[in-house]
Formats: sequence, structure tokens, C-alpha cells
Amino acid sequence: MNIRLITPRDAENYRNLRLEALKNNPEAFSSSYEEENEHAVEFFRARLESDEAFTLGAFEEEKLIGVVTLVKETKLKLKHRANIFAMYVSPANRGIGAGKRLMIEAIKKAQELEGIEQIYLTVMATNESAKKLYSCLGFETFGTDKRAMKVDHTYFDEQHMVLYLIDY
Repeated sequence: MNIRLITPRDAENYRNLRLEALKNNPEAFSSSYEEENEHAVEFFRARLESDEAFTLGAFEEEKLIGVVTLVKETKLKLKHRANIFAMYVSPANRGIGAGKRLMIEAIKKAQELEGIEQIYLTVMATNESAKKLYSCLGFETFGTDKRAMKVDHTYFDEQHMVLYLIDY
């Protein structure tokens, strides 16, 4: 398995995996399949060209099997923070360490960025495997957003987690 930054040339593969994620786990993402399916590959290519966001991919023999995005905050008072978004590993490739390796690389990337002191993420309160992964990497839960998302007629709670890169 190879973990690397996804580039604009990976846009089509990224779009396909992103749509798979939104279809398979609609409760885990604030975007919907219906919204993002309307976007052409160029939309995803532009997303991958951002200087503030870094999308890492897990590749198995050149096939994209997992992704995670690290986004730097840009507001002056928040520049010490980054956020993890869009973590997903294809179901057929879960349990082989792809998620952990993606997260480790995202943390390393945050440590390389000037001024980043802490990383935030949200996770579905019912996603025990993801919460276990994030906890083992040092993330701590600091709150729960009740009924954070509504998919069809079902509400989902999110837990907010943070990893401090600098001790206070």
C-alpha cells in the first residue's frame, strides 16, 4: 500500500471514491451524493489544487482505496488549527490498516505546516471503529453535537475530537 498526496491528475479516481463514500455512508459526510454527483471531474480537480487543503490517498496497486483531507484554517485567529475531513476507506479494503496509515500521514503533514498546533475532526457518535482509531492516535473527545445531521428522517450525533500537537 502506498500513501501519497492526491494530485489533480487523480481527480477522476478521487471523484469515483468520493461518490462511493457518499453513497455508502451518507450519515458520515455533510455533503450528499446527490449534490456532489452533479459536479464534473473539473470541480474535483480544482478542489485538489488548493493551497489550504491536502488530500492524501491510499493506493493498492495504483487503485485508490482510501482518502483523508487535511484543511488549514486561514483566519488570523484560527491559523494554529487544521481540520480533518472526508476520511473514507472502501469497505473491501477495511481492516488492512489503510485508515490508520492515512491518519498518520495527515498528522505528519499537519506537523510540517508552519504554525499548526492542533487538529480537529468530527466523527459519527455510533462509528466505534473510527473513534477507536482516532483515540489510539491521541485524539480526545471534547463534545457531542446532538442531531448534527439528518439523513432522510433519521438524526445522527457527531462527536468532536482534537489532537494537540504542542503540549501546554
